[in-house]
Amino acid sequence: MKAQTADDSASFERQAARSSTVTRSVIALVGSDRRFIVGGMLLILYILISLIGPSISPHDLNAPNLDVRLGAPTATHWLGTDRIGRDVLTRIIAGSQVSLEVAAGAVLMALMIGAPLGALGSYVGGKIDALVQRVMEGIMAFPSLVLALALVALAGPSVVILWFAIAFSSIPRYARLVRSGVLTQKEREYVQAARAMGQSPLRILIKQILPNIMAPIAVQITLDFARSISVEASLSYLGLGLSVPYISWGTMIRDAQDFLEVAPWLAIFPGLALAGFILAFTMVGDALRDRMDPRMRMSLSRQLRSRNE
Repeated sequence: MKAQTADDSASFERQAARSSTVTRSVIALVGSDRRFIVGGMLLILYILISLIGPSISPHDLNAPNLDVRLGAPTATHWLGTDRIGRDVLTRIIAGSQVSLEVAAGAVLMALMIGAPLGALGSYVGGKIDALVQRVMEGIMAFPSLVLALALVALAGPSVVILWFAIAFSSIPRYARLVRSGVLTQKEREYVQAARAMGQSPLRILIKQILPNIMAPIAVQITLDFARSISVEASLSYLGLGLSVPYISWGTMIRDAQDFLEVAPWLAIFPGLALAGFILAFTMVGDALRDRMDPRMRMSLSRQLRSRNE
């Protein structure tokens, strides 16, 4: 019995070491990807601006100044002013805070609901798994933007409602992703070793299996951030987003429609900010997804070894 326990413990340690090695390899490979580097730098820039930008801006966020209304970019107002003289750059910075807050809340909500459902269904199996999958398929039958529009129209716009409306269509993605990972991992040697050592099913699921399927979840999180920012801007553009005092890039673009001929910068600069934020998350997500592909990872490993030689 002692010998068997020792063998199980050794098998568990080998699996943990192997997972750590794979993680370090992925990090090294991602660091060599230009998409990840550029996207990561853009993300850091956006996050820093959203966190500290409003506090260091010399202009008041909502104070009108009719003397400079619809002003072109100048040394005082770098990105111009809107129809009542408010600084466009200051409002774009405030909009980045709203986009980040809504996207983070929606992604976190989808992950917290979808991941446990997928893990429970796959680990328990049977009727529970079948029920979870039927519910997820029902949610996936509706287009995400249409579903978000319906939920916001019924419940009214607020931060929590936007979180749920955007997250609702993403729940099946995390549920099915976690389910696939758990089904793959639960028959591995390190899981059998943990069972032999007397660990409870819940502890095995949380401590052993979930850490080994975090890589694809991380990829999905980055891609969902981009999607959530896009959906929030779309809802705001359609008039179903957050109202004053919140500022959204989608609302800024909608308000700029009547002034495109005389002040095109009112739509151009918020649109560029929105596109840049989405592009940054997409670049990071694509780089991570390619590096999680075993065939791509082996190819890049050979390339890196050849360069070092």
